Amino acid sequence: MRRRRARTRDTEDSAIDLTPMLDVVFILLIFFLVTSTFVKETGIDVRRASAITAEPKERASILIGISEDGEVWVDRRRVDPRAVRAHIERLLAENPKGSVVIQADERSENGLLVQVLDHARLAGALDVAIAARVAGP
Repeated sequence: MRRRRARTRDTEDSAIDLTPMLDVVFILLIFFLVTSTFVKETGIDVRRASAITAEPKERASILIGISEDGEVWVDRRRVDPRAVRAHIERLLAENPKGSVVIQADERSENGLLVQVLDHARLAGALDVAIAARVAGP
């Protein structure tokens, strides 16, 4: 009988405590979530016009998309062109140093692009850019 009790003690003492490992995994998860960057999208696929002088822009906090059908998209939602200013004002209130990038389809109307650009500046955006593809030389 003595041998049986000794075996049960060994199996009870050999259990592995997983709590420290779970703590480390949780901390790594938080670290990767905090340090990762997320790609922002306008909500539609836009075929941008090409330009030889186009320069890459590192960060754009407010993206506006203009489709070839004349639809305006802000923050993945379709917006009436007359309401663009209010949406940009709200987004700039959340991020005062935010920059605005307008992604207009190459087949969209220039008048709508100018109207959206005007609303962005009237909303108080200091840094407004128009997205373009980099064309080869």
